Amino acid sequence: MTDFIKFFIPLYFILFFTISFVGISYKVAKQIGKNPNVLPKDGSAYGLVGLYFKIILFALFIYAMFLSFFPEDVFSACKISFLEDITVQYIGFIVMILALIWVITAQIQMKNSWRIGIDNTTKTELVTHGLFRYSRNPIFLGMTISLVGFFLVIPTVIALMFLLIGSILMQIQIRLEEEYLMKEHGQIYTAYKKRVKRMFGLY
Repeated sequence: MTDFIKFFIPLYFILFFTISFVGISYKVAKQIGKNPNVLPKDGSAYGLVGLYFKIILFALFIYAMFLSFFPEDVFSACKISFLEDITVQYIGFIVMILALIWVITAQIQMKNSWRIGIDNTTKTELVTHGLFRYSRNPIFLGMTISLVGFFLVIPTVIALMFLLIGSILMQIQIRLEEEYLMKEHGQIYTAYKKRVKRMFGLY
């Protein structure tokens, strides 16, 4: 299993970052004529959230790459022993794959409205179809689920920290975007909020 994991995890995150960030960004940029990455680079609170998010993504990518070269060290460092189970790991694999498919599907359904951050210069369409009928934030939901799957496959304190910190940053970003969408779409967004939960189900 260790040999499989050391190839699966790095390949998974390479695919995730290449398709969900680089690939989708390139596609949308060609269609709208500008970079869809609109995270601020200033010293504001929102700018810091964007910076921390980038740092976490970079650290996660580096941690995944370490699996290719030092799998035993990664597994043994800060592991949570009671979660080490082959069945749990298989569940983690399935969860990660489904999460990737979910995220890509949601990004495609957003079409030209997809952004990394809040675009204050262009009014985008409020997407409420497809996966957005079940979650107001299906991309963040998919990313969170992906981190849950990663933790199940690699049950270490470090993987748990990625899950917790990543989830906190995504929840902050979600609330910033909700404030913007309320101003941008008014009653239409209010009605959408009443109809569809922030993440899924009861939440």
